[in-house]
Amino acid sequence: MLKFDARTARLLDIAYQGADVTRRRQASFDALKPGPGETVLDLGCGNGLLTAELARAVGPTGRVIGVDPSADMRRSASERCKEFDWVEIVEGADSHLPVEDGSIDKVVSVQVFEYLDDIPGAVAQVHKALGPRGRLVIGDIHFDSLIWYSEDPDRMAGMVAAWDHHLVERTVPALLPPILRDAGFDLDAIDPLVICDHQLKPDGLASMMMVLMESYAVSNGHLSQTEARDWADEQRALAAAGRFFFAITHFVVSATKR
Repeated sequence: MLKFDARTARLLDIAYQGADVTRRRQASFDALKPGPGETVLDLGCGNGLLTAELARAVGPTGRVIGVDPSADMRRSASERCKEFDWVEIVEGADSHLPVEDGSIDKVVSVQVFEYLDDIPGAVAQVHKALGPRGRLVIGDIHFDSLIWYSEDPDRMAGMVAAWDHHLVERTVPALLPPILRDAGFDLDAIDPLVICDHQLKPDGLASMMMVLMESYAVSNGHLSQTEARDWADEQRALAAAGRFFFAITHFVVSATKR
């Protein structure tokens, strides 16, 4: 598990509200099309940034339920959404959604399914929670799409391999279409969102991933502190020399309950 000091937490908060991550949230929001009076479930709501946006969209005649297994994340989401009486932040997991069957109009989940041990089981739970013609939107990265320039490709490959240990499934978007159909959904669309940077932006996804990857690789013994630091230092040096390049694709998968 990653543990962050105050400096790292501040850097991550900047990135979560930065342009790259905001574009990912916006893409899922646009695909979901939340409307006034609807009941929406935010599965894996994290710190509540998307939950608050959904609350504004459905208004006081609607309802938004943010579900997350982390007490720290639920506290953050509750604080962010405290002005919205129609938001409820609750404990829950993909294997058990704390809602009645058929009670939800729409479900959205951003970068959660890559951490799930049982993706078909989670999709089945969502299907039960949704009412007739309910909508599901899942946003996740396909990590095989990662392109990250380095003059030491072996070290880069080692860092990426270390990072792979933090998730369960690195190819979620490619697996979802048959899983959704088998669970009783009609697949509506798969929309790619490419994040491509030639600058190491302070609020960018690459900067966030560098912070997370360096900390994770060292704290879990996948790389030495020197190896991880050298990897990060090289990326900063490439950026200073105008030679930085990073690209990855986030996919937004939309489906409707049959």
